[in-house]
Amino acid sequence: MQEVILALVAGLVVGFLFGLIKLPIPAPPALAGVMGIFGVYLGYKLFQWVTASFFG
Repeated sequence: MQEVILALVAGLVVGFLFGLIKLPIPAPPALAGVMGIFGVYLGYKLFQWVTASFFG
């Protein structure tokens, strides 16, 4: 849980700094982009589960 909180704080700081110097945020601007990132994460977790369940 500590990693999640630290990642959130780091994201808030970076987002604030990008806003301060008027740069576009380094993140997908739409829900489709966010879902794509989430899909990559889910695919990785599925791979870990399959390899542990069937080959480990």
